[in-house]
Amino acid sequence: MKRYISAFLFTGFSFLNFQLSAQTTDTIKRLDEVLVQGYLSDQNLLKSPSAAAIIDQSQIKKQAGNSFVPVLNTVPGVRMEERSPGSFRLSLRGSLLRSPFGIRNVKVYMDQFPLTDAGGNTYLNLIDVNSISEIEVLKGPDGSLFGANSGGVILLKTLTKKSDSLSAFAEIRGGSFGLFRQNAEFEQQKKQVHFKINQSWQQSDGYRDNSSLKRGYVQASQRWSYNTRNEFRSVIFYSDLNYLTPGGLNAAQFQNNPRAARPATPNSPGTIEQKTGISNITLFGGLLHEARLSENLKHLIAVFGSNTDYKNPFITNYETRDENNFGFRSYLELSLKNSKIHLGLESQQNNSAIVNYGNNRGLKDTLQSSNQLKAFQNFYFTRFSTEIANRVLIEAAISLNYFQFKFNANQQSTELSSRKLNAQFMPRIAVSFLATNNFTLRGSVSKGFSPPTIAEIRSSNQLINIGVQAEKGWNYETGMRLRTPDDRYWFDLSAYYYKLENAIVRRVDNSDQDFFINAGGTHQFGIESQISGWLVKPDQSRFIRSLQVLNSMTLNKYRFYNYSNALQNYSGNRVTGVPQLIVVSNLTIELPFSSYLFAQHNFTGRIPLNDANTFYSKKYNLLQINLGYKYEMKGNRQFH
Repeated sequence: MKRYISAFLFTGFSFLNFQLSAQTTDTIKRLDEVLVQGYLSDQNLLKSPSAAAIIDQSQIKKQAGNSFVPVLNTVPGVRMEERSPGSFRLSLRGSLLRSPFGIRNVKVYMDQFPLTDAGGNTYLNLIDVNSISEIEVLKGPDGSLFGANSGGVILLKTLTKKSDSLSAFAEIRGGSFGLFRQNAEFEQQKKQVHFKINQSWQQSDGYRDNSSLKRGYVQASQRWSYNTRNEFRSVIFYSDLNYLTPGGLNAAQFQNNPRAARPATPNSPGTIEQKTGISNITLFGGLLHEARLSENLKHLIAVFGSNTDYKNPFITNYETRDENNFGFRSYLELSLKNSKIHLGLESQQNNSAIVNYGNNRGLKDTLQSSNQLKAFQNFYFTRFSTEIANRVLIEAAISLNYFQFKFNANQQSTELSSRKLNAQFMPRIAVSFLATNNFTLRGSVSKGFSPPTIAEIRSSNQLINIGVQAEKGWNYETGMRLRTPDDRYWFDLSAYYYKLENAIVRRVDNSDQDFFINAGGTHQFGIESQISGWLVKPDQSRFIRSLQVLNSMTLNKYRFYNYSNALQNYSGNRVTGVPQLIVVSNLTIELPFSSYLFAQHNFTGRIPLNDANTFYSKKYNLLQINLGYKYEMKGNRQFH
């Protein structure tokens, strides 16, 4: 029997928006106006040989505004979960095998600054989704410009190009389960300076016991074109995130009370008793300078860094982490008649002091272990792209990746041991052919490489595991894009095969502690499609002023190969955590009197919960509805 979950987002909120720039009703851009910028220069989406997707600000604003989850899940091939408020898992064309408590094998950038640190961790849950102006998703392994990853790349943009304008925005939102959200924004674009500041506060009690969340967030971004050839950019954010973790339930406990936190057992206390949760206070900043050295040559250099104060009282221990990250990224761009050449490097270092204590009802107790870990990731990249007869676009790129970590073997040792992974080349070749003005064929071959993260090298069992190898594999892909001549509808289709080796998977020891190993690999076949457009084009004379639709479908056939543990061989089984079918559909209706309706439906098929495929989660349907009204006030002000 199907389960339906309804999330009515209009549960008592107000929205005040002062906008001094012109308003527009179109929320789907013309396809020939949508640009992919992830490959270091503007690229028309229709012609792009990449499996790329763009989520602009209008699409972000339609959603609930509480989380990245419903926003990113509109992209086929992307699967994001929020296990409890504030606890994200994210997969691009892959499983969540590696990420029971975080984000793995995906590289995330904010305005050319890596959010993914040298240790492989990405604290996406720190970011307020409303502070982001645009999201670009590059699916499939792509280390040619972005370094180590086996899933793909997500680019978050805080500023987008616009004409001179001044706007201010404030919102208060409330809802069930103690949801309260407030955020404000000020943005000004004037001549050579573009400045934007965001502030937000969010809290909720959560559906389950011991699952409340509180997060305060401040972010500032600026772009200063101080002359016609040079530009200076910066971004800084401070995030104070606290959330409780309810823990897992077995089948009997779930049937008895699905809202319960993990109860105590004869051998261990429960999560409420131990006050399990996460505290993450992070300050992040980056500076970037772009210089046009001549008509054909451009240089960019960026420096960035962050500090994280992390605390995690858990059932069996209390872990603290003091993390410091810093790095730089630089490249040259040479523009020829119909070609571009990029040559650059990126270097990052992570220093982590990780200490574990006993957990005495949410308080630190006796010291259990202490380790110093340093992670280093460096890669050099080059890319060549050329366009032939305005029809054929060819890209060839390669990067050389280095990964090393240092650690002390025990808390008494001050000397650091070292382990280096073999240097890895990550090539990528992609071609697109504009068969007609409205139809493109594309294909690509790329290699993925994803070293173990610090959280996998030193997991909750508090042991340094130097035996974990990097994941790697080859991805083969083809696809097409089609638009109608009037640009009313457009369609995107991708098909791929990814053979992943040395799959990193989670295991649990006899004391219920996590550790990670390599266990064979996976054969990953996938088909992704997305169609969007206007069923009713904008017309103020009709009752239905406009009607936009979007449908995304993901078909996965992921299987283990050479995959076993000491007791059983799982080769041929479905990959744990991957549904075979996901369908996401939404519509936006503009109605008279400036009212509007946005609705989104997510169908997710059943998911194998263990490697033996003996337990599955049920398929489910998620429905979200947002009903609103815009009241035009004097001075281009609006009240929603």
